[in-house]
Amino acid sequence: MESKVTIQDIATMAGVSKSSVSRYLNNGYISEDKAKKIKSAIERTGFETNFFAKRLKTKKSGLIGIVIPRIDSVTVGKFLNGINRKLRENDYQGMILISELDIEKELDNINSLNQQGVDGIIINSMSITKKHLEITSKLNIPTIFTGQKSEFINYIKLDDYKAGRIMGEYFKSKGHKEIVFLGVNEFDKAVGIERKSGFIDAVKENNPGGRVQFVETDFTFASAYLKGDEILKYKPTAIVCATDNICLGILRYLHERNIKVPDEISVAGFGGYEIGGVSYPAITTIAFDYELIGIKTAQGILDLIEGKELEENNDIALELIERESVKEIGDKGGIG
Repeated sequence: MESKVTIQDIATMAGVSKSSVSRYLNNGYISEDKAKKIKSAIERTGFETNFFAKRLKTKKSGLIGIVIPRIDSVTVGKFLNGINRKLRENDYQGMILISELDIEKELDNINSLNQQGVDGIIINSMSITKKHLEITSKLNIPTIFTGQKSEFINYIKLDDYKAGRIMGEYFKSKGHKEIVFLGVNEFDKAVGIERKSGFIDAVKENNPGGRVQFVETDFTFASAYLKGDEILKYKPTAIVCATDNICLGILRYLHERNIKVPDEISVAGFGGYEIGGVSYPAITTIAFDYELIGIKTAQGILDLIEGKELEENNDIALELIERESVKEIGDKGGIG
């Protein structure tokens, strides 16, 4: 394996001091004769492609910081794939820090990446707090948020309210009036408030008798499974879950109790996860293109680094995928 070329190697080859090489790389003053020797040595060794030299010469690190809440998520994986693809195309690399669903750690991660000299930071945030606004407003590098929005920051995100409305209209068209929305805490504004509100607003609009009960869970399969008893107390004809992963927990709960989906209770989710297409029954869902979100977010941070404005039209297509887990009902349905 070839060893890395160092500044000392270049200095030795060119017959100059290390400080002369450093000044050359930093566009500082050195004699024309020394500059020619250093340039020749660099070209012969390929040192100019070395990360350190590139950083010194351009004043850019070629690194983008990425803060994510968790790593064990299908959506985060696709999101990171999109980011990585766009960064790679532009000769950038991502530096990922994981917040473990802890807001204070998320804020620390933003500060840490800034101190490590990245050129910009992508923040897949759980919530945008006053502390987020304070910290990012003081940075000398651009930041872009995804997953949440605020008028005070740069962001690219899904239209969670619109996604909720699409699902609400769908269930209303299928005749469902007694529905449980199994969602997450409102601390997560996008999923906990916007997605839920869009669904409830659509179900209740011009639909006398349409009722949506809310049961809170977290994003895990296990937590959703444990909410089954509470959900059944409402005798719903349908359970709409904030994510497909939550749906899988409920499907397991219903299966163990021999409650047939969709014959007795319909179930649907959000996300368009591949596993939802191979579960039994396959889950009706609103599909999000998380990889495209990653691509657009990465392009956004690169544009900000170059001093450009973000594109105004950052709509991400939402697609209702109708599978096997929802049925149309008349006046009857649900668990009696």
